Amino acid sequence: MDGSAATLRFEDMRHAMVVSQLRTSAVDDSRVVKVMGEVPRERFVPAAQRAIAYHDREVALGNGRAMNPPLASARLVTEADVASTDRVLLIGAATGYTAAVLAKLAGSVVALEADATLAGQARDALAGAGNVTVVEGPLAAGWAEGGPYDAIVIDGAVDSVPDAIVAQVKADGRIVTGIADRGVTRLAAGRRSEGGFGLADFADTDCVVLPGFAKPPSFQF
Repeated sequence: MDGSAATLRFEDMRHAMVVSQLRTSAVDDSRVVKVMGEVPRERFVPAAQRAIAYHDREVALGNGRAMNPPLASARLVTEADVASTDRVLLIGAATGYTAAVLAKLAGSVVALEADATLAGQARDALAGAGNVTVVEGPLAAGWAEGGPYDAIVIDGAVDSVPDAIVAQVKADGRIVTGIADRGVTRLAAGRRSEGGFGLADFADTDCVVLPGFAKPPSFQF
């Protein structure tokens, strides 16, 4: 298949994702739909798996990591309600796809990744996005140096959101995340207030589990 034919095939797949996954599943922010119809997801997927880049399933990236299904990322970004002036922290950047989406919606994006290989791939893929900074570090620590943030997007499921991450969002700022609970994943969102922070579930959906957030086992007699 020549380059032009491959490009058309991926454009068709991207359009099908928008029509059959996003518009039928409460992704009701027209900005998110437009951007996800533009960003070439296949560029962020390993070459051997590009045929499934737009399927509603996770994509294995190696070393135990995977790319979130497009619907899960779309629901999280939609719920984050990102404004064009917002500073956003993305936790679990992987190869950079969700960072590329957020870059077209936000003022600036800090994309945090713990895996050095994935972070390097994200930097290469995002080289043309001047408002994205890819940083490396433990995901559960967040990236305080770039805060406080208007919104934090955790692009995967965690056992709970650490206090260290909550402290990095502004008062009235938003945090969206996947939650892993006894083998089931769901999506949740919350706002930080002067009185504290809490999450409310908004969708049950498949979501990749991010490393480094597991709660230590509780002591039992």
